[in-house]
Amino acid sequence: MLETGDKTGRLVTVFGGTGFVGRHVVRALAKQGWRIRVACRRPDLAGHLQPSGRVGQIHAVQANLRYPASVAAAVRGADAVINLVGILTETGRQSFDAVQGFGARAVARAAKEAGVKTFVQMSALGADPQSDSAYARTKAAGEAAAFEFFPDAIVLRPSIIFGPEDDFFNRFAALARMSPVLPLIGGGETRFQPIYVGDVAQVFVRALSGQIKPGMVYELGGPEVKSFRELMEFTCATIGRKRLLAPIPFSAAHYMALGTEVAAKASLGLFPKMLLTTRDQVRLLQRDNVVSQEALNEGRTLGGLGIEAESIGAIVPSYLYRFRKSGQFERQRPA
Repeated sequence: MLETGDKTGRLVTVFGGTGFVGRHVVRALAKQGWRIRVACRRPDLAGHLQPSGRVGQIHAVQANLRYPASVAAAVRGADAVINLVGILTETGRQSFDAVQGFGARAVARAAKEAGVKTFVQMSALGADPQSDSAYARTKAAGEAAAFEFFPDAIVLRPSIIFGPEDDFFNRFAALARMSPVLPLIGGGETRFQPIYVGDVAQVFVRALSGQIKPGMVYELGGPEVKSFRELMEFTCATIGRKRLLAPIPFSAAHYMALGTEVAAKASLGLFPKMLLTTRDQVRLLQRDNVVSQEALNEGRTLGGLGIEAESIGAIVPSYLYRFRKSGQFERQRPA
């Protein structure tokens, strides 16, 4: 592990640094003085990261996980590597196996061959090589690849991550704005432990600062455990819209998801993203997405790392106001 102290001059390569979680991780690392090389497929679209650091501190380079030479070039000379790359749905050549299995292995292998000292892999709660979900299986494959090449790697498994650019609360708030009915797959009983993206970013900072025990899997969840139904009720209340929450059995949801998948493919990319539900997501919803008791007992959690987690109530209303009928000018009744 890297020693603690001033990190000025040290270089970290961040794969997936242009995404939702990535931009917060890059900003947090820049504040600690790291030089940051952001590896992405389209460096020309990474300009939004530049204000996060000093002039020249953040540099984007082209890298495609399917081309080992580009990955090797991206990690050359780096002291640490962070792999954030992941997808929620498969599109074209971007399959779960290609991105989260083969891709994660390519990054770990290249980092090892380049002599990188610290490797951090972002996975997800529910990662399981025996899961019915391809998403969960390939996340587990990515973890295995990280530990194969770096026995002292640090793997982070967050629950649903929320923040201004998230794909959860924003998605369902947008859906609630246009639809009078919100589906509750499996009756909405699946439990989640949403975690603020800023808190996740701080864990990455500590991982690179030598403040976290290596060779471990950390499960990251926020201060509250909520059912899917409760999260939908919170979203609707926050944006001031009364909507019917309709329970859908998992069996029926499977066919509903098949229908949206077919519609998405037939529309050649015109099908609204907010309406797309996949069969793999339905399989994921059959299992709670919360921190395990084992992780709690062993201190492999946000609390165990000494980080006080932000609640959804403290953060989410600050960016969902745009979904209210009158936006930020909507009068809110006191609770």
